[in-house]
Amino acid sequence: MKKVLSGIQPSGKLTLGNYIGALKNFVTLQDDYSCNFMVVDLHAITVPQDPANLREQSEAVAALFVAAGIDPNKSNVYMQSHVRQHAQLGWILTTLTSMGELERMTQFKDKAAGKESVGAGLFVYPSLMAADILVYNADLVPVGEDQKQHLELTRDLAGRFNSRFGEYFTLPDPYIPKVGARIMSLDDASKKMSKSNPNPGSYIALLDTPDEIRKKISRATTDSGREVRFDTEAKPEVSNLITIYSQCSGLSVAEVEQKYEGQMYGPFKKDLAEVVVSVLEPLQQRYHEIRNSGEIHDILRQGALRANEEAEKVLQDVQRMMGFLL
Repeated sequence: MKKVLSGIQPSGKLTLGNYIGALKNFVTLQDDYSCNFMVVDLHAITVPQDPANLREQSEAVAALFVAAGIDPNKSNVYMQSHVRQHAQLGWILTTLTSMGELERMTQFKDKAAGKESVGAGLFVYPSLMAADILVYNADLVPVGEDQKQHLELTRDLAGRFNSRFGEYFTLPDPYIPKVGARIMSLDDASKKMSKSNPNPGSYIALLDTPDEIRKKISRATTDSGREVRFDTEAKPEVSNLITIYSQCSGLSVAEVEQKYEGQMYGPFKKDLAEVVVSVLEPLQQRYHEIRNSGEIHDILRQGALRANEEAEKVLQDVQRMMGFLL
């Protein structure tokens, strides 16, 4: 069975964009692939983190994984830091990565722009991400468009290792859904919906109350027109709302357009809010059950044990091929 690896940082509230673009796809993939889904806390500390907040957010994200439908009996759910092989292989791959490759990473450029001092961890982040993938020899990696460059580097490093030490690593492929992979901000459809946006009205958090969801959608930017029509160039904000409706309701974009033909934005946005609430309410209920029961700790422990066993074999093979004493 082919392997899938992906993870989400515990550096802020997970949004509806994370659910549609990532979690929803994780749930689908687990039926056909051997999956590892992790909370990437080692990546989170490439920028300063408050310890108490990091601990809380890490547990919250892991619980949301399960609440969204990831089955810990089918998939490994764990903390990145609980599987030491990620960091060990990360260092090994860092030694195979050139400064020039890391300097070309657009995410590093964006995050470092205007800062007097930038941590080395942020600079070598892509080598650790490559290790996350290669430590399981993953075949498929669900990533957003903003992570494709990192995955290309992973493929380059895998090929470089294979060339120097012998064929071993699989060259992973990206998994990017054609529809719904990139949900945009509610106030500006030129920007991705992001938990780091300082304007809370720009995103729907997975744990927002129904009233908060209704208020945010009612205030979502549209345009001066009246037509509920999908056109990403002429009507980007409306198109984004249609995509959200489609992804949460199961209706196609064309069916959503047909449903609101001749109607204005008011009825459409009101119904959209209820569609989103109907998706998130059961997720929130399950989330609170998981947190209150404490079962997430057992899930993370078991997931890490299984992931450790898988990753240790790869790490030892790599060390042996490179000449380490074992």
